[in-house]
Amino acid sequence: MPKHKTNRGAAKRFRKTSSGYKHKQANKNHILTKKSTKRKRQLRGLTGVAAADVAALRQLIPTKAR
Repeated sequence: MPKHKTNRGAAKRFRKTSSGYKHKQANKNHILTKKSTKRKRQLRGLTGVAAADVAALRQLIPTKAR
């Protein structure tokens, strides 16, 4: 059987954790002057991926066979 290819776009945007996947939050890249300091501060860091999207991510980012 051939190996599964990783979707490189997804691999750059999502990281695997022990309990699922994490990703950077949207709306923190440009036009930041009109956004409040509180809003920008709360967009920092990484958040978990919704449970409904995990199945799709598993196909995009296959893990090594054990």
